[in-house]
Amino acid sequence: MATRTGGRWDRAAIAEGIALVTEALSQHRPGPYQLQAAINAVHAEAATYEATDWPQILALYGVLDRLADDPVVTLNRAVALAQVEGPAAGLALLETAAEDARLAGHHRVHAVRAHLLLASGRPAEAADEYRVAAQRTLSIPERQYLRRRAALAGQEC
Repeated sequence: MATRTGGRWDRAAIAEGIALVTEALSQHRPGPYQLQAAINAVHAEAATYEATDWPQILALYGVLDRLADDPVVTLNRAVALAQVEGPAAGLALLETAAEDARLAGHHRVHAVRAHLLLASGRPAEAADEYRVAAQRTLSIPERQYLRRRAALAGQEC
């Protein structure tokens, strides 16, 4: 497990984790846990957010989405798709995921929609979605974060 030490990621632990994931993926047909580990490994390998290999993450989420009957996986794939093909593509996939009854009223749908609306240059709509997400989460720190995001998006109007 990678840990932060002194404000920096433990690169040796990340390298060890990536080696373990690579070995696990080469042994047999990967399952959901191996795919989730591979997605995390791709994130951990990137020195910066901008350096993240989003096409690889999108491909891994595509495989995971076919294996796992979980609308949250589709929600995560929408974020990766937006990074690769643009926010409009992510929003379209998000609406498909949002139709799943298991996500009805879930704050993460609104949070992701807000993020993608903001990336689309629609800050007023994003602020509204952040506010809805903040109202629906049970986590106080997450609520505070979403309210801050709503305020920032509102300033961009």
